[in-house]
Amino acid sequence: MYNTLKFTIQQQIFNKYIMAIHIGKYAFNSKEQAQDKIEALGVETDEEGNKYPTHKHTVVELGLEVIAEPVMEEGEVIDDGLIGSSYLVDVLWHDLEADEDGEIDHPYGWKSYSADIEGEGIHGFMGLSYQDLKL
Repeated sequence: MYNTLKFTIQQQIFNKYIMAIHIGKYAFNSKEQAQDKIEALGVETDEEGNKYPTHKHTVVELGLEVIAEPVMEEGEVIDDGLIGSSYLVDVLWHDLEADEDGEIDHPYGWKSYSADIEGEGIHGFMGLSYQDLKL
């Protein structure tokens, strides 16, 4: 029988310190603001006009926050639900540089939009734990 707790702790150490990955969840004021921050990480445009990242982070735009899900009954919309104004983005950060004290923090301009949530949230990265890898 395997000690799964030991494996989990070893995996967390491997992910956080060896692979140097962290997860951040962010709530921006608008889609445009989020996209400006993403582009500031490094984006170029190919000859066909398509943008592509030049950074090594994984960015997922989740869109506007859903505060209340719509309610359907027998194919009819009973309640439209409620959409918030925050534009949500999840980032799997790779190899962030430590500050002078050896601490890892959000890239410049991202920390003020960081959303510290309970649990794992509505999106995850390949089964990695947000709670174990959050900034």
